[in-house]
Parts: sequence; structure tokens; C-alpha cells
Amino acid sequence: MRKISGNKLLVKALKEEGVDTLFGYPGACTIDISDELYKQGDIKVILPRHEQALVHEADAYARSTGKVGVCLVTSGPGATNLVTGLATANYDSVPLVCFTGQVARHLIGNDAFQEVDIVGITRSITKYGVTVHRREELGRIIKEAFYIARSGKPGPVLVDLPKDVMGELGSPEYPKEVNIRGYKPNTNVHIGQLKRAVKLLNHAKKPLFLAGGGVNIAGANEAFTKLVEKTKIPVVTTVMGRGAIPTNHPYYVANLGMHGAYAANMAVEECDVLFSIGTRFNDRITGKLHAFAPNAKIVHIDIDTASISKNIHVDVPIVADAKEAIEKMLEYAEEKDTIEWMQAIIGWSKEHPLQMKRKGNNLLPQDIIEGINCVFEEGILVTDVGQHQMFAAQYSEITEKKRLFMSGGLGTMGYGFPGGIGAKIGNPDKPVIVISGDGGMQMNIQEFATAVLEELPIIVCVLNNTYLGMVRQWQKLFYGKRYAMTNLLAGAALRRGDEELPKYTPDFVKLAESYGAKGIRVKKKEDVETALRAAAAETKVPTLIEFLIDPEEVVYPMVKPNGTLQEMLMDC
Repeated sequence: MRKISGNKLLVKALKEEGVDTLFGYPGACTIDISDELYKQGDIKVILPRHEQALVHEADAYARSTGKVGVCLVTSGPGATNLVTGLATANYDSVPLVCFTGQVARHLIGNDAFQEVDIVGITRSITKYGVTVHRREELGRIIKEAFYIARSGKPGPVLVDLPKDVMGELGSPEYPKEVNIRGYKPNTNVHIGQLKRAVKLLNHAKKPLFLAGGGVNIAGANEAFTKLVEKTKIPVVTTVMGRGAIPTNHPYYVANLGMHGAYAANMAVEECDVLFSIGTRFNDRITGKLHAFAPNAKIVHIDIDTASISKNIHVDVPIVADAKEAIEKMLEYAEEKDTIEWMQAIIGWSKEHPLQMKRKGNNLLPQDIIEGINCVFEEGILVTDVGQHQMFAAQYSEITEKKRLFMSGGLGTMGYGFPGGIGAKIGNPDKPVIVISGDGGMQMNIQEFATAVLEELPIIVCVLNNTYLGMVRQWQKLFYGKRYAMTNLLAGAALRRGDEELPKYTPDFVKLAESYGAKGIRVKKKEDVETALRAAAAETKVPTLIEFLIDPEEVVYPMVKPNGTLQEMLMDC
């Protein structure tokens, strides 16, 4: 049998795993892998402009396609630039396999040029990480990496590839099966526990479904919608769970939590059974733990055993894949009389509707999101992190044809633009709309080069309030309006005490145009849809639309820090 190098085996393995797109940035320790990729034509190689953007692109590619995202970077700084993206994917359960170059084995531990212990650095933010020390182990490790990334609770896997191992000749065989001792993820539903949960629902007067990101990750949206329609039980979602059921569904209430709608938070406060699926119960949705859902028995379905009763004690734990559990629920669940309960929830919605107050003729963030809703009946929305993210989570219409992606658990500024690129590469026939702030946009703005050269007609909506808005909001409400380190016009002129601050830097429209993209600036509500339709008409280049908004706009409702869900700031 003819032997082949580890570099050739890696490329063969990628093809065997069905990889059609790889996001890579070259270096000395991966140049031979790049050479092998150059010789083939089945795998499309995307060259971003920064490794952090690269991993976010692979992340959004994975979220939006259901495939495993694949990265290739060199050793040292190439590998360490992946860290934020790995943590982002780990928090949000995104399947990635990231290959990092490494110095030759005899140099490891000797402080060689561009040598770092990337497996050690990322141990706590990956599902699994390993350095390949022997050529004969390479095929098995790659096979296991893809299996671990996509099975059970999905997550990122890092495979570190020493240069000499990859150059060594060995067997061309790639394993067909995986058998990992000690890793046997269970997705089967415990029917006894499920029946206990159904019994609780049957006796409930005010039942409530809480859908988290796990419903979306499992692709359980259709089954969950059927379950809601069969039981007639209202639904609230986490931000990551938005879209678990269409947001225009009559039984959908809204998001709950720190910036959740009044009706959603009150429903959690008043329900007597909270049936949660695929959520970690993190602090952004619970407020004070002891006061969360104070009147409710809690059921929790999650694929991760460690997530159950980690933050909130639950009465009926069910370890299972969300889709399998929901489909089984359909066999046992019964219709509930929830008319009075729904009337109470509708009453809360009318008492405090989710609506921004208009002051004069200012362009509101709500106007922008509603413009997107109007122009795009289908597509993919990708947000960055900040106020604009919460506005999108509050006002975006998410249906079977429209999906929403963001960095939820880690809250990574700089995710939005590369995320949009990854989503568009994975879904070339769908509109992709990026919603970003002026702060987050600048963290990976170099990716305009990637988007232009890949001919990706992404629509990039930048909500420019000249501040780091979410931190400024806290400073406005809780820090006596001391806007420390949040004014993006600040610099030498401000320190000198000049009365007139400089113009905003950069000029987003000119910057987009300098890359070969299109740029539009919008100041008035009546121009929102016109700009979006003009951007949608582009077929080969991205369009950046800069929306100038008032920095005084605040995301309401807002749960006070260390407060309960009842302690919401509605206006100020």
C-alpha cells in the first residue's frame, strides 16, 4: 500500500467528512497543508483577513448550515487569535473543528519561534483538544474530532498538528467508524421522567414553555410549534431561543430576561409550571436566582447533564436531545384550557407594550428593525453585540423563513460582520443582513476585503450612536451619566477641553467604498426602506448602511442589576 504524508491524509479526511468549505490563514507550520489544499478542487478555501474573523465566519457557517465549521491556522499567534472565537462557539454549542499548526515535536517546550501550548490555553473553552504526537494516530484523531464536534451537545474541537508529524509518511487509510471509550453521548428520552413532566403540565393552571437556544440547535422548531398548538400553552424564549416558534404565532409572548418584554417576565413570575427546553438559566434571564419563577414547578430538558440544576433547581430533570424529547412529548401531551391564562398575558402586553417612545423626529432603532422586517420576508439576520443586538432580539420577526444568529453566551463584539460572511458563504441564495453597532463593526471591519473578493452581497446595517451604547446605557442609568471610556469621539480634543469634538472616525460610507463595497447613510425614518431595498438589489458586493441614531436611546425594559424579573425599568 502506497504511503502518503500527513498533509495529504488531512485533505483526504476533510473530503471524507463532507467538508466543502474551509476558512484558513497560512503560516510556516501549515504551508505544506496549504500546498495540498491548492492541488485539489473539491474544498473551497476562504482567506479572511484575521484569524478571529476566520473562526467567527466558520462559526456562523456552521450555525446556518447545520454542518461542522472547519478552520486552519498556523502556530503561535495564528492559533491564539482563535481563542475568542472558540469561547464564543463553546458557549453557544457550535460544532467546529479547528486545526492549528505546531512546531516540530523536538521543538515543543523549548520556546521555539511561534510556539504556544494552544491545547493547554484552550482546554476550558473547547469540547476537546489534542496534539497529534504520532503519524499513525492522525486519521483516528481527525475522525474523532468531527464526531465529538457534532455529537451530543455540539461544540468546538481543536486538533494541533506538529509540522514534522504532518510531513511523515504513513497509511492512506481514513477510519470509517468511531469508538471512543468513555464518550457515549445519550440522546434517548427517559419516558418515565417525560410522563412525570406531562403529569405536571396536566395539573397546571398557568403553564408556560421556556424555549432556549437548544431548540434551534436541535432543529426542533417544527415539532415544538406542533407541541404548542396541541397543548395551547404560551411560550417565552431566551434571546438565543428566539425563533423556536415563529414570533408571529398567537401563543408566542416574547423574550424574557434582562431586556425581556414586560408580559414575558410577568408570565415567568406568575406561572405555576415552567417547562424549559434547551437553556442554561444564565443570569441574563433569571435575575436574582431565589426569586426566579417563584410559584412554579420547573421541568428542564437539556442534552447536557451538567446544565441541569446548575443554576436553578429543577423538579423534573430530563437529559435528552430537544427534538427527540419534543417529538415524544407529542405522543403524551394533552390540550390545556389556557384561555384565562392567555388573557392575563395579553393584558400585560397591552399594559406595557414593547414599543420605543418617539421623541421628535429622531430615527429609532425600532424603525430600522421594522424596516428589515418589512423588506425581507426571508433571510438570515446576524447581529453583533450591544444595544443593537437587544433591539434586534426585541423587534425582529423570526419565522420559518427567517433566522437570527448572534454571540449569546460570551457576548463577543466583532462577531456580527464575519458572522454574516460565514452565513452568506453557507447560504448563497438567501439574503443575509448584519445588524451591528459602530463599536463592534470596527473590531473586524477589515473583512470587507473578504466580502468584496468573495462577491458576497451582504447588507450591513450599522446603528451609529457614536458611543459604546450598552455600556453607556448602564452609565446613564446607574453611574450618574459619567461616560467613561464609551465616547467614540473622545481623544486629544476632549482631553484638552475643546468645545467642538472632531467628526466621527471613520467615515463608514467612504471606508466601505474604499474596499469596493457600497455605502449609504440614513438619517430619517422615511429613508430606511429605500436604503434597504437599494442594498437588496446589489448582487455582487456588500452594502453598508449607516443609520445615525441618538445616543440617548436606551433598551427598555431593563431589569435592574441584581434585581428580580419584576423589578423592570420601563422608562426613565
